Amino acid sequence: MIFNSLEFFGFLTVVYLAYRIFPFRWQNWMLLIAGYVFYGWWDVRFLFLIAFSTTVDFSIGLLLAEEKMPALQRRTASLFLIGAAYFFLCINWAALSVSGNFDMTAFFTPQTMGLEVLGGTIVFVFIANLLINHVSQLPMERRRKILIFCSVFVNLAFLGFFKYFNFFIDSGENAFRSIGIDPTNLRLSVVLPVGISFYTFQSLSYTIEVYRRRVVPTSRFWDFALFVAYFPPMVAGPIERAQHLLPQLTNPRRIRLTQSMDGIVLILLGLFKKVAIADGVAPAVNAVFSSSGAVSQSDVALATLLFAIQILCDFSGYSDIARGVSKLFGIDLILNFNLPYFSKNPSEFWRRWHISLSSWLRDYLYIPLGGSRRGTVRTYINLFLTMLLGGLWHGAAWNYVLWGAYQGALLCGHRLLTGGHETLPTSQEAVGGTTDIHGGAVSAPRLLPSWISTPLRMGLFFLFCCYGWMLFRAHSFDQIRTFTELLFGFGANAPSVITKPTTSALLGIVVLIALQVCDYRAGVLESFTRWRPALQGLLYAILFFILIMGTSNAPVQFIYFQF
Repeated sequence: MIFNSLEFFGFLTVVYLAYRIFPFRWQNWMLLIAGYVFYGWWDVRFLFLIAFSTTVDFSIGLLLAEEKMPALQRRTASLFLIGAAYFFLCINWAALSVSGNFDMTAFFTPQTMGLEVLGGTIVFVFIANLLINHVSQLPMERRRKILIFCSVFVNLAFLGFFKYFNFFIDSGENAFRSIGIDPTNLRLSVVLPVGISFYTFQSLSYTIEVYRRRVVPTSRFWDFALFVAYFPPMVAGPIERAQHLLPQLTNPRRIRLTQSMDGIVLILLGLFKKVAIADGVAPAVNAVFSSSGAVSQSDVALATLLFAIQILCDFSGYSDIARGVSKLFGIDLILNFNLPYFSKNPSEFWRRWHISLSSWLRDYLYIPLGGSRRGTVRTYINLFLTMLLGGLWHGAAWNYVLWGAYQGALLCGHRLLTGGHETLPTSQEAVGGTTDIHGGAVSAPRLLPSWISTPLRMGLFFLFCCYGWMLFRAHSFDQIRTFTELLFGFGANAPSVITKPTTSALLGIVVLIALQVCDYRAGVLESFTRWRPALQGLLYAILFFILIMGTSNAPVQFIYFQF
């Protein structure tokens, strides 16, 4: 189920109407069920992964702060995980999709793989309960270290297995063949669960924050289950922090009219970005990056520029819709984008782009590695390694690793040239969103008036940023080499293959640039909400009109679903 579909808006309508009728506790139950329905729409079997992460991290969270895990919570977590294994894996959910006669017998016929996982789950629960008894008897600090290791290991093992197993098998293909092993026999036919990186990082951040004693663990299992499975940010972010989202889920909410109106505007803006612009430029981008490499220099330049627009509108469009939908429920999500293409340097860019991920990497990778506290050389190593792993987070492909290395090199180079101290968003920015629309970057000495130097610096860094997007979008090292040669005038030009973006995309880009310039000059996001009512109404009519035009574009899956 995707945001830009009629089925989602039918789903949202039912959920919203029920939400407005139910009392607080029933609202949470309904949102939890809605989250599982929303995610299970892709594949019911993957709900077991969410249930597993929920059970493990809830249990570890309690054990990190209490002497013993209460019996009620232990029973609830154990029965939930076993029930999830049966309900999501053993039942033949494919029978529901069969048109015509519904075979009840086939629906309840246990699936072989499901029975195996169910058996393994029962064994796991039994052993886990024995280990809980043993761990509870250890000294507190030793117990805490063991528990946080278990949380990190389990979450990253699940993520690594589904996302990177085949990648490492393919990367080591020659090594396997040299010792007489056929790597094709080792590859797994496993579909990557949608958004696994997002909800895994969100769940993992909870146990880390509890370990650091920054968050008091919740004793209500179902509240934590909702924290993991809250559906608006579930598959493409923003990656929420427990200290920001959990209090909103565990306390009664008051839905204000202004908040609901802001939510509707964000949904409109997000759909406008995704449907009218991102989907409208996608064919032009695909025509070049899906080619054999026989393209012109102008093709590569234009396709790279259009991909920079596509990925911004696609990803920030999802975040806008997620924030908008959440506002309808009286819940605020953190800010994930803050005019990233107005950045003047890589440090500022990562204060503006995918803020929830860059701040996660800072707090849970860069700082634990030592940050800038262990000398200059170590600082550069930590910074580069953080961005390298950030690139790998995006996907199991070497071009993402190269993109991460490129971003790390830009950050290191900027730090070397300017002596900047902050390279990634601060913890406060991660939790509440940055309050400085201009990025809070370290000011450099001015050799030119700001009205000249600022646009020049923005334009120069945007070129560096676009080259990074070329690395990100390319499908092979050969394509990267060919396109780089063309960009720098060393390759052989071929006839142009790029197609013209749709009318909705061209009009939408003009409107979006105008809106973002207004935001930057006003110093506040969505500054149009402060316009006179007549001007606001005209703008919303224009956005809606271009959105309707964009419905003729071929739908494209959100880019970050694959991550």
